[in-house]
Amino acid sequence: MTRITDGRIALALVLTTALLVRLAAGLWWQHHLPEGERFGFGDSESYWVLGQAIARGQPYVFGSPPRQCLRTPGYPAILAALFAMVGFHPPVVLARAFSAICGTLSVGGVYWLTRQLFGAREVLLAAILAAVYPGAVAMSALVLSEAPFSTLMLLELILWNYGWRAESNRRRDLYMTAAGVVAGLATLVRPSWLLFTPLAVIAGVTFSSARKRHLVAGAHLMLGLCLTMSPWWVRNFRLYGTFVPTTLQVGASLYDGLHPDADGSSDMRFVPSITEELRAADQDGAGDRVSPVGNNVPTAADAAFELRLDREFRRRALAWAGAHPTRAIQLAGIKLLRTWNAWPNEPSLRAIWLRGIVMLSYLPVVALAIVGAWRYCRRGWPYVLCLLPAAYFTLLHVVFVGSIRYRQPAMLTVIVLAAAVAANWKGRKKSFTHT
Repeated sequence: MTRITDGRIALALVLTTALLVRLAAGLWWQHHLPEGERFGFGDSESYWVLGQAIARGQPYVFGSPPRQCLRTPGYPAILAALFAMVGFHPPVVLARAFSAICGTLSVGGVYWLTRQLFGAREVLLAAILAAVYPGAVAMSALVLSEAPFSTLMLLELILWNYGWRAESNRRRDLYMTAAGVVAGLATLVRPSWLLFTPLAVIAGVTFSSARKRHLVAGAHLMLGLCLTMSPWWVRNFRLYGTFVPTTLQVGASLYDGLHPDADGSSDMRFVPSITEELRAADQDGAGDRVSPVGNNVPTAADAAFELRLDREFRRRALAWAGAHPTRAIQLAGIKLLRTWNAWPNEPSLRAIWLRGIVMLSYLPVVALAIVGAWRYCRRGWPYVLCLLPAAYFTLLHVVFVGSIRYRQPAMLTVIVLAAAVAANWKGRKKSFTHT
């Protein structure tokens, strides 16, 4: 009983530390923003406006001409809950506080996931590492979707592990379906997660001897995922007359990574010029006319234009990559390095002290995780799951754009393996010495 109580006290202390560190980081970030700047990231504005629209019961629209499928509704709905509690124009620092809470829940998720795989010593060390890891702290200070997404990602893996180890078919099916539901929620918060679950199932079926087990699990996972996503899919089909799995921002994101001036980073300044080019072509030809600039009431023509714009970006990206395969491969390598760089890529974040913090926290965790992958993944699927988010985000961002921002959720699962190696390092060293 004393041991259990001590463990709970230790966890409470770690979670309290995690929350305080994240709250302090959010306050520091808000204080150091340039005058007149609310967020520091362009994406935050769209999330904020869409969250206000949900809270007010207004059309889910952002921008001019109106865009109805720019963002999935998960994170805006979270902000809408905040607006419903404190008003439609709260201080931005309250949203940062909510992100800090989500980030703290992610630390609890790391604790829970590690507990499924390892012992008490590894569990506590993993939670401590997640609590103070600079990348995780930074993502929990921003008005972006990473913090709530990371919590949902970890919960999906935890439920997947419970289902994998369930002793009855009924419990297995319930856990796997629940994991699929959480995968859908995670996708509604961060749409790039959509393909993780089916690709992980395919990997299990392809490379594991337990193919039937993976197929049964995959069927329930996909059932939960599709049930959760179906209202969004139905809504999009009614608007656009075609299947839109996540958003109509995919084409622009793909072109961001594959165009003549691409360098592996994100620079969406091309969007207005290509948008105006397509609008002009529509107005000169027989295409549907879109709403005038400044009119934020969406029409059927607006929806048709938004769909065509997404397809045009995608067409241009694929055409350029097909015409310049060597450069596309070079860009893939550049994006890989940017995603897993030892220090920030952005010029504004290249202060020596910041580079030092990122590098000295990142490199040891990655090195230990590599050892952990070699040592523990042979134990079975639950250990492999800790590596799959890192592999998935790597594959995704060698196609789109690369940034250390995009690896941060995966670092939380990597920390599980790193902590296991670090916690047992001393014991292994002693054993080696005695032999």
